[in-house]
Amino acid sequence: MARLFGDKSRFAAEVGEFWENNHALRRVDLWAADHWLTCDDNTAFVPQFCISVRGTLKWLSSGRDLSPPIPDLPPTELHRRLVELDDDLSWRRRCPDWGPTTDGVRGHLFRVGDRLVITFEFWRETHPVPEERGAVFVAELPETEFIDVLGQMLALLESGEDA
Repeated sequence: MARLFGDKSRFAAEVGEFWENNHALRRVDLWAADHWLTCDDNTAFVPQFCISVRGTLKWLSSGRDLSPPIPDLPPTELHRRLVELDDDLSWRRRCPDWGPTTDGVRGHLFRVGDRLVITFEFWRETHPVPEERGAVFVAELPETEFIDVLGQMLALLESGEDA
């Protein structure tokens, strides 16, 4: 049994079973814009995964300016430019950046008003859907929704309960 938080067409997290009764390893599937972000590795090492997700929540509440650095560019083009730059600015906007479960995805997060825009692409040669590799996808949702999904996922993961 698994518990789904959020909407896969925007952003969602599904917490599933433990790996061979090991409560430190658990299936966690993530989606954005109807794409399965954790298709390369959906087994999360729960302690580190939770630390990483909490870091994202802290980052969002820090008051840091997360507006698009080049406001007139469409999100897909902005994503491509930041990937090309691969500088400190690009690094500070990476999301999701939650360990091995999200290693196959390059993503950036921007705040536009009370909404978040998440851009991402799959980069691995072994990505299971070859036509998706290198394409840039965009998910947009209210910031409160993203925070709620992460909070609900963390609560279940940290409780150690079955889904």
